[in-house]
Amino acid sequence: MRDARGFRPTSMGSLASREDLEQEKTSAFTWELEANSRDYNSQFKEKSFLCWQRRKYKSNVIHTAKYDVFSFLPLNLYEQFHRVSNLYFLFIIILQGLPEISTLPWFTLFVPLICLLVIRATRDLVDDIGRHRSDRIINNRPCQILVGKSFLWRKWEDLYVGDVVCLHKDNIVPADLLLLASTEPSSLCYVETADIDGETNLKFRQAPPVTHHELTSIRKMASFQGKVVCEEPNSRLHHFVGCLEWNGRKHPLDISNVLLRGCKVRNTDTCYGLVIYAGFDTKIMRNCGKIHPKRSRIDLLLNRLVALIFLSLVLISVALSLGFWFKVKEFKAKHHYVSPRHVQSVAAETFLTFWGFFILLSVMVPMAMFIMVEFIYLGNSMFINWDVHMYYAPQDVPAKARSTSLNDQLGQVGYVFSDKTGTLTQNVMTFKKCCIGGIVYEARARLSGRLSGPRKPASGGWVLRDARGRGSWGLKLGLSPGPDEEEAAPCKGWGWAVTHPEPACPLPTPQGSPYLWNKFADGKFPYRNVELLRAVRGRTDEAVREFWRLLAICHTVMVQEKDPDQPVYQAASPDEEALVTAARNFGYVFVARTRDSITVMELGDERVYQVLAMMDFNSMRKRMSVLVRNPEGAIYLYTKGADVVIFERLSKKGMTEWTTEEALASFAEETLRTLCLAYKRVDEDTYEEWRQRHREASLRLQNRAHALHQVYEEMEKGLQLLGATAIEDRLQDGVCDTIRCLKQGNIKVWVLTGDKQETAVNIGFACQLLSENMLILEEKEITRILEAYWGSNDGLLAGRGPLQSRFPQQTKVAMVINGEFLDQLLLSLRKEPRALVRDEDVDVDVEEAWQEPGERTTNFPRAQRVSLMWRTLGTQLRGTGLGPRVKDSGARDGPEVRRERAFVELAARCQAVICCRVTPKQKALIVALVKKYQRVVTLAIGDGANDVNMIKTADIGVGLAGPEGMQAVQNSDYALAQFCFLKRLLLVHGRWSYVRVCKFLRYFVYKTLASMMAQVWFAFYSGFTAQPLYEGWFLALFNLLFSTLPVLYIGLFEQDVSAERSLELPQLYIAGQKDELFNYWVFLQALAHGTATSLVNFFVTLWVSHDSAGPTSFSDYQSFSAVVALSSLLSITMEAILIIKYWTALSVLAMLLSFCFYMVVTWGCQSFWLFQISPETFPFLYADRNVLSHPSILLVILLNVSLNTLPTLALRVIYQALEKPRPKEVEEAPSEDITAVEAAPYLRRESRRRHSSYAFSHREGYAELITQGTILRRAPGVDSDMLMGQIIPCHEELSPSIQESPRCSRKMSFLGKTGHQHRGKVSSRDGGRAARRPQIPGSPRGLAVRGVPGDVAGGAGGLTVVQGERAGAVGGSPAPPAARGRGGQGVPRGVTAGARGGRSGARGPRPPTPEEQ
Repeated sequence: MRDARGFRPTSMGSLASREDLEQEKTSAFTWELEANSRDYNSQFKEKSFLCWQRRKYKSNVIHTAKYDVFSFLPLNLYEQFHRVSNLYFLFIIILQGLPEISTLPWFTLFVPLICLLVIRATRDLVDDIGRHRSDRIINNRPCQILVGKSFLWRKWEDLYVGDVVCLHKDNIVPADLLLLASTEPSSLCYVETADIDGETNLKFRQAPPVTHHELTSIRKMASFQGKVVCEEPNSRLHHFVGCLEWNGRKHPLDISNVLLRGCKVRNTDTCYGLVIYAGFDTKIMRNCGKIHPKRSRIDLLLNRLVALIFLSLVLISVALSLGFWFKVKEFKAKHHYVSPRHVQSVAAETFLTFWGFFILLSVMVPMAMFIMVEFIYLGNSMFINWDVHMYYAPQDVPAKARSTSLNDQLGQVGYVFSDKTGTLTQNVMTFKKCCIGGIVYEARARLSGRLSGPRKPASGGWVLRDARGRGSWGLKLGLSPGPDEEEAAPCKGWGWAVTHPEPACPLPTPQGSPYLWNKFADGKFPYRNVELLRAVRGRTDEAVREFWRLLAICHTVMVQEKDPDQPVYQAASPDEEALVTAARNFGYVFVARTRDSITVMELGDERVYQVLAMMDFNSMRKRMSVLVRNPEGAIYLYTKGADVVIFERLSKKGMTEWTTEEALASFAEETLRTLCLAYKRVDEDTYEEWRQRHREASLRLQNRAHALHQVYEEMEKGLQLLGATAIEDRLQDGVCDTIRCLKQGNIKVWVLTGDKQETAVNIGFACQLLSENMLILEEKEITRILEAYWGSNDGLLAGRGPLQSRFPQQTKVAMVINGEFLDQLLLSLRKEPRALVRDEDVDVDVEEAWQEPGERTTNFPRAQRVSLMWRTLGTQLRGTGLGPRVKDSGARDGPEVRRERAFVELAARCQAVICCRVTPKQKALIVALVKKYQRVVTLAIGDGANDVNMIKTADIGVGLAGPEGMQAVQNSDYALAQFCFLKRLLLVHGRWSYVRVCKFLRYFVYKTLASMMAQVWFAFYSGFTAQPLYEGWFLALFNLLFSTLPVLYIGLFEQDVSAERSLELPQLYIAGQKDELFNYWVFLQALAHGTATSLVNFFVTLWVSHDSAGPTSFSDYQSFSAVVALSSLLSITMEAILIIKYWTALSVLAMLLSFCFYMVVTWGCQSFWLFQISPETFPFLYADRNVLSHPSILLVILLNVSLNTLPTLALRVIYQALEKPRPKEVEEAPSEDITAVEAAPYLRRESRRRHSSYAFSHREGYAELITQGTILRRAPGVDSDMLMGQIIPCHEELSPSIQESPRCSRKMSFLGKTGHQHRGKVSSRDGGRAARRPQIPGSPRGLAVRGVPGDVAGGAGGLTVVQGERAGAVGGSPAPPAARGRGGQGVPRGVTAGARGGRSGARGPRPPTPEEQ
């Protein structure tokens, strides 16, 4: 449907947000540019700041770094002083610079603060230098830009809006380009978008017809002055609206004409594009998000604790100052020797005393703790870098901690958000098994073991196992034996014997390839099965012949004949390439195709099949069919698709069908991707009648898609089942075990992918994220839940927990949703993905929000019903106790916030969530949504540029160094080579770091209070004069030297359990998620413990020395200070000995060195030599030596240490004896053997067993190109292909370091043979854009309702209620240009259409449909 401006808005994947739609309406297409005219484009300006203006169109330079030379110092200092601790220290340093109130030298804090700032600034600088290096590499990539009348090699950063660019095969698109022309037929261009949306299948883009026909040479491109008017830059990857104004005419543009930055050109020799958006205006950069500083939860807690300690110090200083106020007159009267120079008033002296106490007690927030934390973070990061268990030898990639401040947060992760393609999978499709005629052929060369005997499975069939315990389906109620069984004894009690026929031909040796007889065979094909190969070469089994013939005919693969004996297949998806390659190795070789014929080499015989019709694949039909006429004149229909749609279209359901269904169940258990194959013979009269009905349906102007679908249904009935294929989408090594361990550690794993739902679900089962006993909620089931709440008045009013009753604790639930559904849940977060505060001003029409694009005026009852259900869901969840308890949340929150909260709470109840068909920005929005409502630590892991925004938004970002490039790594906090290393990163390094940092902080708080609170008690005996108790050098060096090494050892090397034990017990990880090791309660315990230690050390010493005199007395100030200081040092050392669990030589050395430092420094500071130099600086002459020379004083120190250690030790022993074991977290981390409990009737599945493992990467659109001839090359000399012969001048104007070897000229090879005549006529087709099908009342859009599998007598089947937007293409005559589809799935490059047969049934262009007008 075109809008009022004549443009066709295109939406693929998800709805646009209201904000984007309003922007589109108000922008009035203000983005205007002219080709080959930088002067014209540079005249557009935009407001920058106040009255300053800047160029509207950005250059193609990318800057992802945070700092530059001028902004580093001020910006870094600004970020660092956002920490409350740094502001606190700066404030204390300023106070220490005032002589009237200073009690400590100013440099005692100034130097450590400078060191701390330098350490953190250096860390940030090193991280940013890596970003600058990455930016430099990207900006210096070479490309060819049209300058004058030739293409010159320039850098990416030299591109500007309006430039014309030349790209070659395997080039990365440097900016968002309007495709002008290409060397492919009809100016098609095939691109791989795995780095943008995660999809591995190719997509095709097509130049506008006007530029395809006119821009046929470089000279014409140089004179091209077309003007593009389009929408402003936005983040919608699948949406673009604009027009091309040229020669007085306007031509509409949509997303099918645009090449996005980051795509890779595939199967296209040369293409040309016009830069529309450059740099940060490109869609992928709009999806990348900004860099925000990340801080751990413990760091944020320390900020709050510093503020709390600051307030406490103020209160303590005020209390002590008030004591000075009341004591000052009495003190001066009794002590007349006090200096009479203090002539200030009492208030003034009290004020100065307040600041003196505040400076004296400022060591309660020790600078040394923050400095040592930085070293601890750095050390733990180095341990990650050095871990050989996370080193990936095949690619020589070690783990790397790119951020050193988040190590402790690795031990607190609650949610992991993972990409699929390249992260969980290797993106390698392998042909693993097939089932032909009820017999399963597994991937083995031969068997050497003997069968162990029959075993009866639950389904009632028999499985034979070899000596290694592997099963093989094949003996099913008297069927012929399977291909891999050897001779076995008769099965007693069942009436038949298992025999193995003698080989008809010698078996190949295990070292040799069984495909040496086939000159077309692919040597890299891994599948081996000798029995199947014998059956193929024997040519006696019709099912085997038709099975491989179907795989060689029913597809959309194109072929390039570089080597006559080794054709190169170019497929739109890896699935089809794997199937066609399998048929090729078994002797059924697809060698050529024209628009109306397919040539297959069948066991050495060339056969040409006339293509009568191609019934396109789409997500609604879940099948593809090809109607062909063989060389003998017979007509056959070949169909492949999902089992649920093939089985219900079979003519009969006998033993073969039943055993095939059992094999499919076996494949599903092994998480293999399956397709069912079927065929039938069509008589000539039936075909002629069907061809006429098909022609009438294709000419309809309204409801064409529905009519074509009905015609396809008529033909695709009465099929005969051939078998099934099983393809493995290989997971990375260790993925299953990693996810299992993460789930046991109460870490929830969400998969966010741009791929289709079937593929994502199949991978979910393969990696054991989903299981057979899970209740999987899709959009349909979620809608049923909402309908149940909407219709249940009792539950709605009473709020008596219906959700809890429907989902018992033992039920395992998973959720599978798509980006279109999520678009309505993320409205309040669209403005800023990282925002954790609610938006109050989002106002969206809830009825309109639930409509499809282009259907804003239809289906109002369903929209109103769903909107009302969303409004009630928040109330229901809160009533069940599942939702958060927020006061008046319903009154304050808008409807979007309420349904967002309801969705998150429902998703949090699930053990797994899979989000498919989501854009990069949606990935980030999902992460932000969980952060907003769950308040948990999130981790995002991915390997492509489409994961960058998600990685930046999550609390922790992990990038995988994969084949999609290094964009994810450059923007991540941690870099890994494989997903399996995430287990060790979290469960070992993350948990260790969290334990170490928490124990370090608790111990540091304790030792600081234990030593420094004595200053407060001493104030009561010093007249509140703020006199220090300890020697100045003891205060300065206590945290930096005397007690540094033990606490540093705790932060770097402490382990409660070994790495192996951490991996064996993932449940230990839960303590970090619950903040059990360091929180407000632990902090208060450390305060109480430290205060008690200081009380013992001070008052026991005071009590013993009370009213004592003589040479053994220590009642003097310096001796008393030395005893208290030594008692404190020994007490905190004993505490370190008690809490350290991992004892090594380093720990003993740390203890000994600490005492050595104390003895050496004290001996030096109290020496007579330094006393002579500066008595005021070193006043404690021989104080410690005098104290330690008397045994009675040593007994006092021993008494203090004993009183501090023994009660603490006793309390801990008693607590551990009485502590109950941790209860099993059933709800959080359910065990794998729990059986799902039946849920509510409206959620009950038809079958608990997974009914289908169907997953196919294809989507509709490619068959239309084949049948129109758009994808196929024409004979040389046609105007549209003139660019193929152009020679691109290669100007060597760049340094060799940045140049790629340009393809100056291409020699094109074409396939196409003449002399073949086809029988019959080719039916005409019309591949126009299909109208939407009417919605089936009461059923959700686009979802399958699967029936219960039947028993043996009744067969297997079911009902599939589906809905789609387009019907497939049907071959024959070319469709008019108006009927060419936009968007859709990519098709590989074409081949020459030779004179294999004339065109028939050609007709003129049809009138445009209402949808196209």
